[in-house]
Amino acid sequence: MLSGLRRYYIEAISSTSYLGILALSAYAYKDGSATFSILLMAVVSVLAWISTTKRVRAIADIATSRIGSAAQGYVELYGRASAHADNLIKSPLSGMPCIWFRYWVYSKENSKREWREVSRGVSDTTFEISDHTGKCQVDPDDAEVISPERRVSYQGVYKHVEELLYAGGSVYVLGEFSTIGGANSVLSVKEDVGALLADWKKDPTQLKKRFDLDGNGEIDTQEWELARKAAKREIEHLHREIRKESGVHIIRAPRDRRLFLISSMSPQKLRQRYQRWSYFHFAVLVLSVGAFFWLM
Repeated sequence: MLSGLRRYYIEAISSTSYLGILALSAYAYKDGSATFSILLMAVVSVLAWISTTKRVRAIADIATSRIGSAAQGYVELYGRASAHADNLIKSPLSGMPCIWFRYWVYSKENSKREWREVSRGVSDTTFEISDHTGKCQVDPDDAEVISPERRVSYQGVYKHVEELLYAGGSVYVLGEFSTIGGANSVLSVKEDVGALLADWKKDPTQLKKRFDLDGNGEIDTQEWELARKAAKREIEHLHREIRKESGVHIIRAPRDRRLFLISSMSPQKLRQRYQRWSYFHFAVLVLSVGAFFWLM
């Protein structure tokens, strides 16, 4: 959750850092010690430029997949969030029905002007998106959520800030896609045959009725082998039926720590947004380097 928050605010953090460094530079210039401030701004702009460029490339390099035919692994999906009641949760602040929320609560003491954060939270409930080829569950834990609707309200000395994604809207997701069950089911014939035979043994009367071919009241080695083959045929038939079923698709945070993005924006608009920020950070870098050499 915290890693997602940090990644999401990279633009806000870097922009605020620029303002703080500029203020420090203006103050430091009076005594001739602004060089360090300029170098610090250059470092911040390099890190921000690398981060935004990484996001531009990740979005641009991966084509949008259809849910029904998406490959297992790192993919990009773009679908519509289900508005079914089972897919909805409520924001703890406003009670608004949504598919995802993030919130902060601040308080202000009478003697101070600053708002002080008293609590924060983010939902981790899975929600469903779909396109014309299928449905997919989205696990938002550790996601970087971009452009949710932001709502601010006040109650006495408290300030409530919440960000929401709503059902029925388009949702973009870049993450690790996998299918549970269906053709991807992990099944063991040996283990399941053993479990079925153990279950048959619990009803010896029925077991003898099926496999005591000579009627001597006992299951000999040859008859037990027939029972084992019959159990294997049943299990193999059951496995074929399981693999015919459609599995459950889910997309979540990649295990290799690659970007995990969720946004209400289309992939084209999201890429353009990061591209603009990339140009901005690069411009700050060039100006910082130029200012450093001018001061020198």
